[in-house]
Amino acid sequence: MHIRSAIVAGTALIQTAVAASVQAKNVIYIVPDGYGPASQNMARDLASLMDTGTTGSNPEIHELPVDDLAIGRVRTHSASSMITDSAASGTAFAAGHKSYNGAISVTPEGLPVGSILEAAKLKGLKTGLVSTTSISDATPAVYAAHVANRGSQPLIAEQQLGYSHPLGPMVDLLLGGGRCNFSPSSAEGSCRSDDVDLLHYAEEQGFTVATNREEFNALSRVDLPILGLFNDGSMRYEIDRRVVQDEPSLLEMAQTAVNTLHRATRRRRQGFFLMIEAARIDHAGHDSDPANHAVETWMYNDVIAWVRDWIDKHPDTILLSAADHETGGLTLNGYDPLPLRNTTHSRAYLQELWDNGRPSGSADEQREFLVSEILPLAGLTNASDEEIDAILNASSVGSGIAALLSSRAGVDWSTGGHTSVDVTLHGYAAGRKRRDLKADLAGGWDNTELPRYIEEVLDLDMDAVTRRLRRAAEKDDSWLGASDLAKRDFTEHDHYH
Repeated sequence: MHIRSAIVAGTALIQTAVAASVQAKNVIYIVPDGYGPASQNMARDLASLMDTGTTGSNPEIHELPVDDLAIGRVRTHSASSMITDSAASGTAFAAGHKSYNGAISVTPEGLPVGSILEAAKLKGLKTGLVSTTSISDATPAVYAAHVANRGSQPLIAEQQLGYSHPLGPMVDLLLGGGRCNFSPSSAEGSCRSDDVDLLHYAEEQGFTVATNREEFNALSRVDLPILGLFNDGSMRYEIDRRVVQDEPSLLEMAQTAVNTLHRATRRRRQGFFLMIEAARIDHAGHDSDPANHAVETWMYNDVIAWVRDWIDKHPDTILLSAADHETGGLTLNGYDPLPLRNTTHSRAYLQELWDNGRPSGSADEQREFLVSEILPLAGLTNASDEEIDAILNASSVGSGIAALLSSRAGVDWSTGGHTSVDVTLHGYAAGRKRRDLKADLAGGWDNTELPRYIEEVLDLDMDAVTRRLRRAAEKDDSWLGASDLAKRDFTEHDHYH
């Protein structure tokens, strides 16, 4: 048992007990954003009933890949609330500090704290971030940026590329959405208010930049550094993407990231640190969209399965995975998920289809459009007249469809936001390392303790990074963002689209 003291100016002494009997060259950390125990339960049961042809009254249930990897649980509260947001929880996961909701790797006093990714980079490891939402959104942001509030995504994007990070570029590979935060204000769809062109800047710094599916496909032959941005905002939900197929999946991005980082480090003593975020589990939970939530959870399981198999061939790597929080307060009662099996699109996709395609004529024409064009994609071809009326009378067609699907499956959502329920810690290593990993991390942990464990595994020093950041902030703290926004309690709904 090692006792490490995080001694950082301006904050209280934090002592963290870390038992790390495992050493590794590489660490892959996967965040299933918004995923709770019931998320896995519903996804497993739906997959099993579809695969086995059984029903909820006579079920034959099998495991999904994540089921076998549970080793502990994690507490998620933030410094400002019993219910965290992704920024505060991410700051805990990345930097080992509690902070307020909305904070991107800064303390409640607004002081920067070094992340596990930055410590890895400064020691010579290669680093990567992958997400299905904006790569400058909260969870990926906390690993390579330090700003007062999560809404400063253009500033976060600058730091991620080293444009304004006081220690230079910290990330060798970024794959995800959020292209609008890297594009100058003159570009269509830009989210910036200035003329800074970070895509051009990245190319000048030697990054290979990919912005579409064809360019992504070529990345398997490209060396680091890499910047891949495949949507102006969040990438497509997997339930929609597997039909449209104009963007890479989370699994494809994870495979490209792992293989590229491995190729860059396989002949070096130093390895890599990679964070992968299954971001849209959370968004489906915010939408109370059950089939979509299950499909996003399946994709998370697919990524875990692939990484597990890769580690079996590369036993110098360990995998850790825990959600930042649970979203939606999902409960399963009066429950049979089979009514979700024929849903082929997300609530958001169906709402957009309704908004853009419904006829401007009579109510009867609009009702016919709903029945003929929308409900088949929701797997609701047998909706009754009363159910159709309920959808049309709901606050939106999308919410009405999601509510009907939830009701048919016997699932309830207690909130459109986050909950404070503990999340499950998953882990994997090959051979004897797996036994040691499970022994190290069995039981309950605060989310701040996980990066300290990784710090021991990779023999890093986050506190040294913090000291360098503090010295830089003493000279000029403008890169930290607007301090008057620091104390605002940002919630997921403030930024979620």
